Amino acid sequence: MDAIRKVPELSLMSFLNGTNNDKVKFTNELFRGLKDYGFIILVDHPVDHKTTQRAYDLAHEFFHLPVETKKKYICKEGGGQRGYTAFGVEHAKDSKYPDLKEFWHVGRETLVNEDKFRKFFPENLWPTEIAEFKDTMLKLYNGMDMTSMVVLDSLGLALDVPQTYFRSMLQDGNSIIRAIHYPPLSADAPKNAVRAAAHEDINLITVMVGATSAGLELLDRDGKWLPVMCNEKQLVVDSGDMLSRITNDVIPATTHRVVNPDDASKNRYSMPFFTHPNPDTVLSCIPSCRGTGEKYEAINSNDWLKIRLEEIGLTKNGK
Repeated sequence: MDAIRKVPELSLMSFLNGTNNDKVKFTNELFRGLKDYGFIILVDHPVDHKTTQRAYDLAHEFFHLPVETKKKYICKEGGGQRGYTAFGVEHAKDSKYPDLKEFWHVGRETLVNEDKFRKFFPENLWPTEIAEFKDTMLKLYNGMDMTSMVVLDSLGLALDVPQTYFRSMLQDGNSIIRAIHYPPLSADAPKNAVRAAAHEDINLITVMVGATSAGLELLDRDGKWLPVMCNEKQLVVDSGDMLSRITNDVIPATTHRVVNPDDASKNRYSMPFFTHPNPDTVLSCIPSCRGTGEKYEAINSNDWLKIRLEEIGLTKNGK
């Protein structure tokens, strides 16, 4: 009988506050989990649960505003990297069908190198109709930003890079929180459309607050779809395209999807934090991952982001 496959559950606080043996154990399990599954679940972490609950409440409030009100906050620049993206706009790479979702993006509000990087960062938009939206989302952003940095600090130990390796690329990183609403399924939805078709994330890692209901599935390394089950107090981490490139596919990007529910009347909300490097970062192979040769040419992270945003329908001709 095949062993039951289950996404590994790890304690991030053991890495932050534990003994040296605890840190080594976490690092080994993180590395193994991302290689073998592409996903791990953090059962504890520094992100404040009350903040995530409030963020979900405010997202629910925003997404239930009239459509014309929401459309006031569509960002005209940067491939929808800020503000509102309407239902049915984004699609998975190479998919003929739009995803059945709408979402809101929050990016980095302040920069260390303002003069150098501001041109790459559209200004955040904030819905005036929703009190506390800005303060809550920025508080959540900062918590997720710190958490993703700690996870990458640990991964850096496994990859034998200096501690400054990920820290330097994440300073002024072009990371975003995406608050996603998957509304009830309508009768006129395209027959083959799903809430989120199979795809890989663009970034280094994605750190996701536990969604409000099931539906997330990963494509296991053995080619089987595996449900990812966690609660709203936990965080899910998965590996993206950029991490795959710099590790020479030692840690592959993880294919995942959000399937349609049996109950078509059900809403679903989720909040991933897409961890991106700053626009100066060159994505090149980590020496410990070279093996018999590098699979990918080095590329600037912002150039790679532009390519991928066009592939999923958020930009056209680089705009």
